[in-house]
Amino acid sequence: MAAKLRANLAIEHLEITDTSANCGSSFALVIVSPDFARKMTLARHKLVNQILAEEITQLHAFSQKTLTPEQWAKERGA
Repeated sequence: MAAKLRANLAIEHLEITDTSANCGSSFALVIVSPDFARKMTLARHKLVNQILAEEITQLHAFSQKTLTPEQWAKERGA
């Protein structure tokens, strides 16, 4: 997933967490990219879902948090 995301987005920070007790069926992602600027959350999620379409079909659960670098900096400072 990481390689595919990095090939399609300008990623400044990426966290991929296996939330399935290491069986690989559920993942939570935090993605920070300037490509998300001026996009609503739904548009960001659709973009990520399109990039990872093949991988998502193999998963039981998938969650994502998509932030711009400015939002990430603000969140980390809070």
